[in-house]
Amino acid sequence: MRASEESDRRPAGEDPADAIAAAWSRERPQTPVGSIGVVTRIWQLAKHFGDDRRRVLAEAGVDPATLDLLSVLRRSGKPYTMSTRDLAVHSLVTAGAISQRVARAERDDLVTRRPAPGRSRAVLVELTPAGHELVERTVDRVLARETQLLERLGPRREELAELLRELLDDVQDQLNVQGVSHVGHEGLDG
Repeated sequence: MRASEESDRRPAGEDPADAIAAAWSRERPQTPVGSIGVVTRIWQLAKHFGDDRRRVLAEAGVDPATLDLLSVLRRSGKPYTMSTRDLAVHSLVTAGAISQRVARAERDDLVTRRPAPGRSRAVLVELTPAGHELVERTVDRVLARETQLLERLGPRREELAELLRELLDDVQDQLNVQGVSHVGHEGLDG
């Protein structure tokens, strides 16, 4: 651990979420603080997981947007081809963002584009052998690292996954949204 990381760590027993809740309770006893322990920790975890994933991808020489594009194509099954519209839907990003991702991946020979037969404006994007090899090599690296980060949970990982699924479904119902494009960004209207 680097010295700067050491200084950033909290003293033993002092949890930032608990400290925030305690301070609000002290200063404004009427303020509901029950969400702080969950929401603050989820935001902190999202930041840590995101930062770590970006580090792993940088080491592999892949940017997150490119891996997302290649992964969506790979998960679609043979022939690893999708329309740009479907790519946008499955990637939870705008058509403009997909267009940029596809152009960048095409320049790197990771995908090819062609008109969709019988559809005047539709474009199909297909994974190239180089793109297939890159996603195969990279996805295992990313998912193995994230599995390692969750290792201490043991069998409780499945319980946590279910609780988070229930929480996400409930919050999306309450907010009348069906998904998010990125942590902290506006959801997609339902």
